[in-house]
Amino acid sequence: MPLRQRYLFVCVNRRPDDAPKGSCAARGSEALHAALKSATAARGLARTVARPCTSSCLDVCTQGPVVLVEPDQVFLGRVTEADVPAIVDALAGGEWPAHLLLTRDEIDAG
Repeated sequence: MPLRQRYLFVCVNRRPDDAPKGSCAARGSEALHAALKSATAARGLARTVARPCTSSCLDVCTQGPVVLVEPDQVFLGRVTEADVPAIVDALAGGEWPAHLLLTRDEIDAG
């Protein structure tokens, strides 16, 4: 199996519903992961360009659901299933959707 150009780590961590930070899973990240897998496969990107993977907590809980794109070191936050086409377009050579890009301050605030 060849290495992919990118790996998308989708946080699927689940905390109790009353946790102050919330959790990505409670905000729909499991369905988001499935949608990313389906969309990358449909566009022919899954085998060589990008692999969506599940991840434990990425420590950016307040911005969830969060996707970490490696090796780019890009954090995408507040991602919904509606954002999947734009993310897949970026993987195919476009630009990351600006409204999803997390700033250093947002990342540090967790």
